[in-house]
Amino acid sequence: MAKPKKRNKRKAAQTAKPDQKERRSFLTAVPYVVGGAVVIGGAGVWGVTSVRADLAEQDLSIIGSGVPTIVQVHDPTCPVCLRLQKETRAALEMMPDAEIAYRVASITSDVGSAFASAHGSSHATLLLFDGSGTITRRIQGEQERNMLYAAFMAHADL
Repeated sequence: MAKPKKRNKRKAAQTAKPDQKERRSFLTAVPYVVGGAVVIGGAGVWGVTSVRADLAEQDLSIIGSGVPTIVQVHDPTCPVCLRLQKETRAALEMMPDAEIAYRVASITSDVGSAFASAHGSSHATLLLFDGSGTITRRIQGEQERNMLYAAFMAHADL
């Protein structure tokens, strides 16, 4: 009969070490995994919020509902349109608590393109509608926020 082999305590301890190392490496990675999940979750929330805001801005049904509305006929690939949009948003942020709605009619969408055609407008144009849906002013091309602010304040007092 063969003698049972004696287990070497040192070898047994060495075989246990990889489990401990794996556990330690996992535990040191936990903060990175949690941090990554928080960043990805935050980016997801920001993305959803951004998409909802963009969709709300494209809702043109508010025109004529009693609220003065500014609609930008917009081409997202046009540098002049992007600068006009930036200046328009900055001018609107300067406004006191005036009730004015801001919408975007993107000519790359069917609805936006139809809207632009129906109102005889090309891109880089702001159409200012009174509460009943009548165009009161048309502003074309790139404008500075101070000029837009003055125009919007006059529009809000209609």
